Amino acid sequence: MAIELSFTADDLAHVHFAISPLWEVVASVRVLKAPTDHPLHSGWAAEARDRLATGGLDWSLLDALIPVPTRVLPGFLSPPPSLPGPDLDLELAALAGTAPQRVRSGLDALPDGRPPALDGLHADPEAGLAALTEVIRAYWELTLAPHWPRMLTLLQGDVHHRARQLVEGGTRRLFADLDPRVTWSAGTLSVLNDYHRRTVALDGRGLLLVPSVFVWPRVFAKLDSPWQPTLRYPPRGVAGLWEQRTADPSRALSGVIGRSRALLLTELGMPSSTQDLSLRTGLTAGGVSQHLTALRTAGLVSAHRTGRFVLYARTTVAETLLAALTT
Repeated sequence: MAIELSFTADDLAHVHFAISPLWEVVASVRVLKAPTDHPLHSGWAAEARDRLATGGLDWSLLDALIPVPTRVLPGFLSPPPSLPGPDLDLELAALAGTAPQRVRSGLDALPDGRPPALDGLHADPEAGLAALTEVIRAYWELTLAPHWPRMLTLLQGDVHHRARQLVEGGTRRLFADLDPRVTWSAGTLSVLNDYHRRTVALDGRGLLLVPSVFVWPRVFAKLDSPWQPTLRYPPRGVAGLWEQRTADPSRALSGVIGRSRALLLTELGMPSSTQDLSLRTGLTAGGVSQHLTALRTAGLVSAHRTGRFVLYARTTVAETLLAALTT
C-alpha cells in the first residue's frame, strides 16, 4: 500500500523543514510500548523505563493515547510545528489550546474505540489537556531531556543536508535518498505504508518535512485538514545515535592537558551538552563543567546556546592540536 501526494508548482515552492520535540515524545512512547519492534533504540528504552519507574511518573494518559501497532493517532496530539525549531513549551502551549471539539473528534476517530483511560479527556478536554501537558513535560524531563542535545544535533544536521540537496538539485534530489519507502516521479511523491492507501492533492499547501529519531524504520504522514501536510522520516545517521563508544584520547595530548580534558576534546566530535558528555565519559557533571571552562579559557572549546541547552564544540585550534598529537 502507498500514500501518493500530488504536487503543484506552488507545492514545490513550499517544501520546508522543522523539528518537533513534541513529536519525539509521541514517537518514543511507541518504542517503549513495543521495544522488540525497535531494536535500534533498545538501550534508550531500557534506560527510559528505569527512569520512569524511579521517578514514579504515572504516564497512563499518554500511554492510552498512542496505540501499538500505530495505525491512527489522534490528530490533536501531534500538530505540525509552526516554527522550524520550536521548543517543547511552545508546542505544549499549542496542544493545551486545542479546541474541545477537535479533541473529542480525534478521540472518537480511534479505530479500536476510546480506552476508558481517555474518558476524562473526552468529557472535559480543557482540564484533560492541562493534565496531559504536565505528563508530557515530566516524561520529557525523565526520558528525553538528557539526550536532547545529541538528538537535536543529529536532526539539525539532517535538515541542513536536505536543504542543500533541495538547493543544489531540486525536489528530485531532495527525495532521492530521503527514505527507501519514499519515491518521486512526475510530480507525485509515493510513500509506502503498512496500513493506508490514499491519494492526496496538496493543492498549494506544500509539504513540511520533519526528521524524527524515533520513527525508524517507518515514515509517518499527517495529511488531514486543518493541519499542514507533514512527512516524518528517519534522519541520516540515526543508527549510530545511541552508540556508546569509549573514546581513546591521544596519549600525547593527555600528557599535555590531562586525560579527562583530552577525553572530552575527543568526545566533542559533534556539539554536546555537559550532561551528555557526563553520560558518555563517566565523569561527573560538575567535573565536566570545570574541565570545559578550562578548555574554553584556553581557546580549545566554544559554547553556544540552543534553546535551554548550552552546546560545546571543538575550536579550530583544538582540531589542529588533535590532528598533530594523534598517536
